[in-house]
Amino acid sequence: MSSRNHHEMNPISGEPVEVEGVYRNEWGREEKLDRGDVFPADPTQGTTEWELVEIEFNNHHKGHTDPRLVPHDDDDDPEAHMQHPRRHESSSKTQDKQ
Repeated sequence: MSSRNHHEMNPISGEPVEVEGVYRNEWGREEKLDRGDVFPADPTQGTTEWELVEIEFNNHHKGHTDPRLVPHDDDDDPEAHMQHPRRHESSSKTQDKQ
């Protein structure tokens, strides 16, 4: 038994759903439940424990990745190497210092 699950109890039938997503009961039946719903009883087994297996994530955008997160090629910009935080000084500058 992992320490994470040691203090955690899965919801049971009759309790309110707090997180929207797909849940699986003890007998493998999966059901998508919305926040505010009540965990249903299993039709054949009765009261059952439910485990969250997939969170419903709605990020309210049109499915496009934020352009700031898309890597781009800096080869078109001759100054790009000078803007990098770990840029190296050119060898001519280091020779001038000596």
